[in-house]
Amino acid sequence: MSSFVPPDVKNFVTWDYVVFAALFLISSGIGVFFAFKDRKKTSSGDFLIGGRQMTCGPVALSLTASFMSAVTVLGTPADVYRYGSAFILFSIAYTLVIIFTSELFLPVFYRSGITSTYEYLELRFNKPVRMAATLIYIVQTILYTGVVVYAPALALNQVTGFNLWGSVFATGIVCTFYCTLGGLKAVVWTDAFQLIVMLIGFLTVLIQGTLKNGGLTKVWENANDGSRLDVFDFDVDPLRRHTLWTITIGGTFTWLGIYGVNQSTIQRCISCRTETQAKLALYLNLVGLWVILVCAVLCGLVIYSHFISCDPWTAGFISAPDQLMPYFVMIIFASAPGLPGLFVACAFSGTLSTVAASINALATVTSEDFVKNCFPNLSERISTWTSKGLCIVFGVVCTSMAVAASLMGAVVQASLSIHGMCGGPLLGLFTLGIVFPCTNWKGAIGGLLTGITLAFWVGIGAFVYPAPSSKSHPLYLSTAGCITNNTEMVATVVPTLPPIRPHLADTWYSLSYLYYSAVGCLGCIIAGLLISFLTGPNKGEDTEPKLIRPVCNIFCFWSHKYKSFLWCGVDHEDTKVLQEELKNGQPKDLEKKAVANDDLKNGWNKAAQSHVPGYNPCEKSYINPNMETESYF
Repeated sequence: MSSFVPPDVKNFVTWDYVVFAALFLISSGIGVFFAFKDRKKTSSGDFLIGGRQMTCGPVALSLTASFMSAVTVLGTPADVYRYGSAFILFSIAYTLVIIFTSELFLPVFYRSGITSTYEYLELRFNKPVRMAATLIYIVQTILYTGVVVYAPALALNQVTGFNLWGSVFATGIVCTFYCTLGGLKAVVWTDAFQLIVMLIGFLTVLIQGTLKNGGLTKVWENANDGSRLDVFDFDVDPLRRHTLWTITIGGTFTWLGIYGVNQSTIQRCISCRTETQAKLALYLNLVGLWVILVCAVLCGLVIYSHFISCDPWTAGFISAPDQLMPYFVMIIFASAPGLPGLFVACAFSGTLSTVAASINALATVTSEDFVKNCFPNLSERISTWTSKGLCIVFGVVCTSMAVAASLMGAVVQASLSIHGMCGGPLLGLFTLGIVFPCTNWKGAIGGLLTGITLAFWVGIGAFVYPAPSSKSHPLYLSTAGCITNNTEMVATVVPTLPPIRPHLADTWYSLSYLYYSAVGCLGCIIAGLLISFLTGPNKGEDTEPKLIRPVCNIFCFWSHKYKSFLWCGVDHEDTKVLQEELKNGQPKDLEKKAVANDDLKNGWNKAAQSHVPGYNPCEKSYINPNMETESYF
């Protein structure tokens, strides 16, 4: 076995700074371009949702870039290095999430003509429910953004020695600058550019790292010998960190909270010119998610192959697992000026896209849910300038939250834990509104409070009492090949008593972090339904059909009686007429009957569809009710 001597990690050279600075300059330039191009457009709709005329291509790239942040660039390879390739199972969760988002949640939001996702809650329930959900979303997004700002700053600090907090504030300033100048269109097109940088950075590291370690076959052999390729773990224990079930089930709940009802996602989807374009953007984005995930997992395997005999974290060469990726990059690119700068640009691309999307989404919900409610008579010009001012405010707040992120530990788990604790209950709230017509506003607010309580109870408990390593199953890391120049020192061992852990610490608090969202979501749904039935379920005539989605038709296709029962009295288009026709054996010929049954199954009468506001029979798709006629790219 060969020995590993820790190299002297060099700082950036001129070409590294050139590559890195180019990322910031181009990102800022896109913001300046759209500010100049749209200088005569003063409506808040142009600024916040791009005039509702975006196409699927740039929106798909933007979605991929925003949610594959620096957390993915730094955290996922480190997770694979320590725990193995089970992370690849998130591809299953991503697939389920995109299907649910595009077929269940998106149609309701798109056809409602809303700008803020939380407008839906006021239409379906009432204003207090909307305000409560908006506040939770704001807290969630600020906390999460703090994590993704801190992650690349840590990378830059590791590879260059550049001041950690200086890079944090530089990130916040650049994001705030182009987001404030160019609005959503600048965010979307900058994201598209940054995704390309991320892919180039990943591929460069993969190719060079593979070549340095004897080729892909050797990397694969080392990973197999180190048990890094044991993907499928069928253990049903919910306390285990990563198994097939925790990733596919818990991961689906977690990412559905991120995608299905998240303002940042839905805002870009409803900016598309038609519903079909919005759905296509989500499915194209799924391909991007798969590509980035595969690249990140392969990077983790290459890093393990390189450090197979000397783990730099255990040996003390680095202080945290999340520094593995930048440490590895500086070693393999030690004689290639400019390429370390490309990697750091890759990490920062993920952060810039996520932070900009978060700032834009926060400004949108604050403007739509608070400012316009308090000042309904604001002119379009003042409303636009207010939105820009909110971008600046949230840029400062999100950047400042990076200080708290430095205390949260591993970036992947910290970020997904935040999404789980806040996103799960919000997912449950929207599910109550869209899937269960019987839910009333009392059930909605009671369910939300229950879900938040349960999710934060388990999340905070896990932070105070971390799960034992027996539940996370970290794989073996060797230091047998390390050679250090440290003088051997004899440490004095002071006997200490084991910490006192309550019974819940090894049960409830040890629950896999991926289940936080499921706990919050299911707790919200169950409590919401119980409270609704105890206080009197919602009456069908009080609910607009466009605010719910007829999923009950899929599961009760054999019985019109059960369909009507699960609709709770809501008359969704001409479903009653179709039910009567089918009950009486009409239409008479089987072909027409099959068509009618299809219409009923989908919850829509196609003949009546052409009269629905926003439906375009020529494109066979819905267009935004408030869509403007001018096109943008």
